Amino acid sequence: MAGGRRRKQHFSRIHAFSCGKASFKDEHSLIGGPGFSRVVYCNDPDSFEAGDLNYGSNYVRTTKYTLATFFPKSLFEQFRRVANLYFLFCAILSFTPLSPYSALSNVLPLVVVIGVTMGKEALEDWRRKKQDIEMNNRKVKVHSGDGVFENAKWRDLKVGDIVKVEKDEFFPADLILLSSSYEEAICYVETMNLDGETNLKLKQALDATSNFHEDTSSQNFKAVIKCEDPNANLYSFVGGLQLEEQQHPLTPQQLLLRDSKLRNTDFIYGVVIFTGHDTKVMQNSTDPPSKRSKIEKRMDKIVYMLFSVLVLMSFIGSIFFGISTREDLENGRMTRWYLRPDDTTIYYNPKKAPAAAILHFLTAVMLYSYLIPISLYVSIEIVKVLQSVFINQDLHMYYEEGDKPARARTSNLNEELGQVDIILSDKTGTLTCNSMEFIKCSVAGTAYGNGVTEVERALAWRKGSPLAQEVSGEEAQVEESAEARTSVKGFNFIDERVTNGNWVNEPRADVIQEFLRLLAICHTAIPEVDEETGRISYEAESPDEAAFVIAARELGFEFYERTQTSISLHEFDPIFGRKLERSYKLLNVLEFSSSRKRMSVIVRNEEGKLLLLCKGADSVMFERLAKNGREFEEKTREHINEYADAGLRTLVLAYRELDDEEHNEFNAEFTKAKNSLSTDRDEMIEEVAEKIERNLILLGATAVEDKLQSGVPECIDKLAQAGIKIWVLTGDKMETAINIGFACSLLRQGMKQIVISSEAPEIKALEKAGDESAVAAAFKANVLRQISEGKELQTTSSENSEALALIIDGKSLACALDDDIKDMFLELALGCASVICCRSSPKQKGLVARLVKIRTGNTTLAIGDGANDVGMLQEADIGVGISGVEGMQAVMSSDIAIAQFRYLERLLLVHGHWCYRRISSMICYFFYKNIAFGVTIFFFEVYAAFSGQAAYNDWYLSLYNVFFTSLPVIALGVFDQDVSARLCLKFPLLYQEGVQNVLFSWFRILGWAFNGALTATLIFFFCIRSMEHQAFRRGGEVVGFEILGTTMYTCVVWVVNCQMALSINYFTYVQHLFIWGGIVFWYIFLLAYGAMDPSISTTAYKVFIEACAPAPFYWLLTLFVLIASLIPYFTYATIQLRFFPMYHQMIQWIRTDGQSDDLEYCDMVRQRSLRPQTVGYTARFEATSKRFEEKPEGH
Repeated sequence: MAGGRRRKQHFSRIHAFSCGKASFKDEHSLIGGPGFSRVVYCNDPDSFEAGDLNYGSNYVRTTKYTLATFFPKSLFEQFRRVANLYFLFCAILSFTPLSPYSALSNVLPLVVVIGVTMGKEALEDWRRKKQDIEMNNRKVKVHSGDGVFENAKWRDLKVGDIVKVEKDEFFPADLILLSSSYEEAICYVETMNLDGETNLKLKQALDATSNFHEDTSSQNFKAVIKCEDPNANLYSFVGGLQLEEQQHPLTPQQLLLRDSKLRNTDFIYGVVIFTGHDTKVMQNSTDPPSKRSKIEKRMDKIVYMLFSVLVLMSFIGSIFFGISTREDLENGRMTRWYLRPDDTTIYYNPKKAPAAAILHFLTAVMLYSYLIPISLYVSIEIVKVLQSVFINQDLHMYYEEGDKPARARTSNLNEELGQVDIILSDKTGTLTCNSMEFIKCSVAGTAYGNGVTEVERALAWRKGSPLAQEVSGEEAQVEESAEARTSVKGFNFIDERVTNGNWVNEPRADVIQEFLRLLAICHTAIPEVDEETGRISYEAESPDEAAFVIAARELGFEFYERTQTSISLHEFDPIFGRKLERSYKLLNVLEFSSSRKRMSVIVRNEEGKLLLLCKGADSVMFERLAKNGREFEEKTREHINEYADAGLRTLVLAYRELDDEEHNEFNAEFTKAKNSLSTDRDEMIEEVAEKIERNLILLGATAVEDKLQSGVPECIDKLAQAGIKIWVLTGDKMETAINIGFACSLLRQGMKQIVISSEAPEIKALEKAGDESAVAAAFKANVLRQISEGKELQTTSSENSEALALIIDGKSLACALDDDIKDMFLELALGCASVICCRSSPKQKGLVARLVKIRTGNTTLAIGDGANDVGMLQEADIGVGISGVEGMQAVMSSDIAIAQFRYLERLLLVHGHWCYRRISSMICYFFYKNIAFGVTIFFFEVYAAFSGQAAYNDWYLSLYNVFFTSLPVIALGVFDQDVSARLCLKFPLLYQEGVQNVLFSWFRILGWAFNGALTATLIFFFCIRSMEHQAFRRGGEVVGFEILGTTMYTCVVWVVNCQMALSINYFTYVQHLFIWGGIVFWYIFLLAYGAMDPSISTTAYKVFIEACAPAPFYWLLTLFVLIASLIPYFTYATIQLRFFPMYHQMIQWIRTDGQSDDLEYCDMVRQRSLRPQTVGYTARFEATSKRFEEKPEGH
């Protein structure tokens, strides 16, 4: 279709856009002024004038860093964290005499931690850099002079270059269309990457440049474009082209945007006007909002709390140190003579005790730094990245049909997936497939089509079991006939009266013929012929339109060719009994818009008759029918209502014959309106179209089904059992949204509906009177009244434990989101089991997400698939993008991408629960092990009169968090499972542990902190009391400072690692390796480090091999302290498990105690619900059963 040039046709008469013949007016008068100062020298980008303008190159960079800025920016990012800033402060102080340990042992761990984090940043940025390199090095044909086009890289393009873009290539920059492979210089553009829309946009060049037919035409082409400056508005453009001293206005119709794709057109020529970061797509790119999980925010509070404890300990210690130092020298008499207070430095000078105390405070602040885990943040980042890998690799979330795995696009929010309280979902393309199927129609007052929709199955449930059986029987028949024919995408129509040409035997075959002909002609679809099979497929502006053209083809009216002025069909002719080729001259297309709600075409058939063919919404079509065109109106209305009840999208089809005089008059007005460049151009076009789209003759109505995605009802049911609320925010009308609500069991029969609607008679009366202020006030009062009535109903229903559903339309929602009403609205919505917001704009979706997130404080998850969902995804705590058919805009703005809504079940109930549990346990354990270690240092300080002497060797201190105890925590964060994936799905209420934050409550955090302090107390006092006076070696030698430190450290390493082993639910060989390997590594380190020169190993020199290892006391004490330290935790855990079990522990009993066959016990566990289930098909089934049980009593 796109191949070859065609003879000159006046295509401008068909589509409602100007072909550049209009004069300058309105916005075009602004050119040259502020905001409209850009000048482009076409085909002369290297001229002196162009060089002076100094426009940016076409190189695009999306990386966070450059080679020059990586170190300063990355270091700044690292030291924005208070903990890292504190460790930097300690590292600097370690080079002074105040330091209780060597500088190297303090600086090295900080360098390792910062280095690992910076390495992760560099790796992520390198991935972005590779994407930039790939894009910047793409090739495009550029005019190099003398009419020759050569391949050049995108990055080398300059403003003013003329480029040739070929079919299915992306535009390398923002271009002005000069000409195309079509005679009329039109082209088709796919903007999926920009706005998520899959429909093709039609663009047309100016008449003045449309003769740009060959490469050689560019040889002498010279023009100057003056236009607006770079801006982010995708849908507006103001400019002018000066060619041979003639001015021509430029509009968005000539603008081709970077990252959109050329479709159904062999090639176009264009001139570059915006490059690189000046292009509209790059102007629109904003950094996604920074999202942090609630656990991470609470973790910061714990770090601040520990830091406060550290300062308090240092402060108390320095006071005691100051007092004891001052008392060292009284009246010339030395109390602690062995410290020689009469001959000492300022650090221990009794005469300057306050100064010594202040300096000691700084020493203590450094010494107690081990209370704060230096490797916590980097460990969590490593764990989250590995958790994301598991999500990405999960085959249960891989969509084979589209080859789309799940993708965790950010790892920061993994644990938030386990705490979701409310899901805000789009409908079309998220709950439904956005893949329309022609399933029913009403022609000449007769209903055709026997297919059963998802909503009809739900309706059968709503109306009781007899109808359900009826539908099942019908469904079986339909499936049998469906097997007999081959499946056609977009066509699920089954009715022997119409298929296989049988419609010719129907009583009103003439009306059916006109109906099918209208379906085949009234559209803007483009046919594509598969050269191998000869099969015709269609590129349409919407899935609905494609379904209509496919239906016409399957029923005998095959649309196979479109030229600029004609549409050709293979029509089944009832007289000849075979298909004939028929061509219709296409005169005008009156395009669909959201305000018109209809589209029409005007064609002339081979007999010379002028026909206006129209299709549109019933709300605008019935009022345009002629008196003699209403023959089937009553029956058609009935059928439309039935179709709407079945969740189908309906359109009314009608036509009329025109005479030449009427059409000529219309065409003159229409052409004038199209060529206008005034701001009310669209209104002028609508006004002209309104005059001719009247006195129509009704043919019938179509019904297409936007099918629910596979597994949606089951997924919603499971999420409802998990206690998660689901709100649907859709742009669809209320009836459709309600029917989809029934189909996926968000609504059910018997559930009371609170409907807040803008359709009130008194408001309509005021609107007619034209008093805008009175309308606004009445409207607000109407919404307030409906919300108040809803709250009263809610109070009554809560007493009767009845489930409620809230349904609100777009106008009412806009009012309900006002500052003085939104709290009332939210209170009402939160008390309802289901919330459906209809006719919601993208902005409203974002505002609802923000309202729920901020006011409730609970975790919200938004899920959507289109560009209109981006605001909602970015506002919610977690944004999940569906990588469906509406482009990648939602996915690019999301935190996690999945291919189907049903995968949300596994993402939340399995991965969400695991990630929440792992991160919570990991952080608690991190603080436990550091408190256990840090408090032993404090106790030794007390024992040593707060002298600032460290209990352990410098390198023992430094490597504690980095080597001996960190790896088991990472293994816990990556591999631990309290219950298996199967049991997570079998017992969805387990998810409520995350929603209620049971595993990271302050009680649990403080419990672990207490456990750490208790462990430190037992280790220190057992070690110090048993070793203080006791002979340690065979020769009678008592313990020295270095042996005490090594023994205490051995006990700490053993206890914290064995505590980890007790805490783990799910052992893998990795956990065994890291836990026992950490302990073994400590002994290997002692041997290796102790063998080094005493100047390096200091107090650790030969301490293990000569002192500790030969002494049985050392081994016995380690064993005794280990058992004593673990007994308190073991006792608490045993009592808690047996008498106060948590929900996951009850499920573990089922798994470990073999009680999975005990149905009564399993049912008891399942029934231990944290909230009653109100939506989902399980709740619907229970409600239906209850209703049937109650019926006999009524009789």
